[in-house]
Amino acid sequence: MGIRMRISTSLPADDAGVPDLAMAQHLEDLGFDGVSVPDLLFGDGTPGVEPLAVLAAAAGRTSRIGLETGVLSLPLRPVALVAAQVQALQHLSGGRVVLGAGLGGFPGSPFWRAAGAPLSERGRRADDVLAVLPRLVRGEPTDVDGEPVTLAPAAAAPPILVGGNSEAAMRRAVLYGDGWAPSLIAPADLAAKADRLREIAAELGRPVPEISVGGHGVLNGSAAAVRAFVDNLVGLHGVSEEEAARLPVTGGPDRVAERLAAYADAGARAVTLSLDGGSWPAQAETLAEAASRLRTGR
Repeated sequence: MGIRMRISTSLPADDAGVPDLAMAQHLEDLGFDGVSVPDLLFGDGTPGVEPLAVLAAAAGRTSRIGLETGVLSLPLRPVALVAAQVQALQHLSGGRVVLGAGLGGFPGSPFWRAAGAPLSERGRRADDVLAVLPRLVRGEPTDVDGEPVTLAPAAAAPPILVGGNSEAAMRRAVLYGDGWAPSLIAPADLAAKADRLREIAAELGRPVPEISVGGHGVLNGSAAAVRAFVDNLVGLHGVSEEEAARLPVTGGPDRVAERLAAYADAGARAVTLSLDGGSWPAQAETLAEAASRLRTGR
């Protein structure tokens, strides 16, 4: 018997960081459930594109595939603007948005400062956004900072996957989300977190959110790309060498399918992998084949 998981990946980009939108149709043709765009706006010259704008363009190139943010930084954006953008994207895409949302990283970067985003109380601000965002998207009269707001044309509120690996993020997912979206976590560690997620849901008297894992794959056999990924986690994010080495998904279709199955066994119902290290088309095909083997049990 096979395992049904939602499998998504991100678009490749050129040297300037601009996504190749033609590949959105390719992912749809390969049978992927979603195309994901990260929210990485630094403002220091590092390439980064606004995710909702990219997904709007991808919507015009596709007809079925889900359009995912992974994850949208809520403290960076006014809630009314986010709701209006999501509402528009729902209409343009026929209701295909999957909204990964959370605190986001890199507060204090030039873009954050230029946008006037708060550098403290990011958790409280994210909670405030999540509390009203679905109502705004649905076109319901909603109080935003003392101002009554009704957005039209109304759209279906998308599934919200709350990102972050912390206890606070898990609690936020239980209170406001349809799913919890941890990232860069090994299957064994996810299993323990899934147990805690169920405990939090029971404590709060709420349903248990589904789990959607985010990670990175190097499926072209490049040892140099794996080494670069590990070094990046160790040097920039303070992850231990041992832990960092366990995180990238590597290998061919069978090995990747085993890793996806391990995430499913740990409680995940969806996995989104960014593909690193070049040879993106071949890697996307490997991931698609692994997903097919997972689903068919062969």
